[in-house]
This record gives sequence, structure tokens and C-alpha cells, in this order.
Amino acid sequence: MLKIFTTQLQGVFNRVGSSEEFAFEDAARLLAQAVVGDGRIYVHGVKEMKAVEAEATTGAEPLVGATLLSDLDSYHDLTDTDRALIVSRFSTDEEAINTAKALKELGIEIVGISTVGEAEQVDSAEAAETLESLADVHIDMKLKKPLIPGDDGERFGFPSSMVALYVYHGLAFTLKEILEEQE
Repeated sequence: MLKIFTTQLQGVFNRVGSSEEFAFEDAARLLAQAVVGDGRIYVHGVKEMKAVEAEATTGAEPLVGATLLSDLDSYHDLTDTDRALIVSRFSTDEEAINTAKALKELGIEIVGISTVGEAEQVDSAEAAETLESLADVHIDMKLKKPLIPGDDGERFGFPSSMVALYVYHGLAFTLKEILEEQE
């Protein structure tokens, strides 16, 4: 099963890397504006995406200018040079949508990372709003279902935080390249 999981996970990484190439570049440029403009990159991970928060702020190679959105006393403390990075399993996650809406109302530009197009929908009148639609730049994780088919027909193995960390590192590497070009 480990071989199947590894092969399937590599396939997800390849799909993200090839189809989201321009989004990585656009997202890194947006985040670079905060760094060169004396702003901060505020990171918000929903549920298991706290892994991205940890990597960006306390990992072996923290993201330059990154801090946790949850460390703010009020979103009103944000400035127009600040940027936000919001990460959720799916683009329809209610917490991610509400956070993005609150930040957009204050004029904060957002990079979103989530899977688009899953079957679940938000149970609200605002179901048409998604993290993808609210973010200025969005990177699709392309992880719509578990990776391993079981003998009973059910699938299992849904490595959403692993894929989010792959996307995060790709974004961080691209940001690093952009900032080095600025020097």
C-alpha cells in the first residue's frame, strides 16, 4: 500500500507543479510586496493546515516576514503593506471564507491555498463564495479524494497537509528567488 500511496501522492505533486506554475509565481510576487514594502505576511491555516503555520513561522527555514494571523489583537491592526496567506483543505471551508471576507473588507490582499471543486458545499446562503473566489491569487492543491482504493470500494489516505506543505514550500522557494532578484 505504501507504494500505491507514494505513486498517487507523486501524481498529485506533479499535477500541482505543472498546472499551478503561474499561480506560484503570481502568489510569490504578491507576498514579496509585503516583504519589500515593510509589511508582514500573515499566515492562517484551518484545522490540519496549522502545519503550514508552524512551518512558515517556526520551521527550519521560516518564511521571511511571516507571522500568525491569530497573533493579531484585531484585523484592524493590519496595514495596506501586509498580505495574508490562508490555507484550508477545500475552498469551501467556512472558516477560510469568513477570514478571507473579513480581510478583503479591510483591503488586505490574499493568497489562498486549497482544493477547488470537491463535492461538499458550504451550508449557507453564501455558498457561491469560496476561498478561490475571494483570494487575489489562489493555488489549487488538486486533492479531491483519498488516494488509495480499498478492497470494499471505499478510498482512504487523504494527505491534505502533506500536499499543502508541498505547495507552501514551492511558494516559499519562488518567493526566495524573487527576493534574491530584488537585491
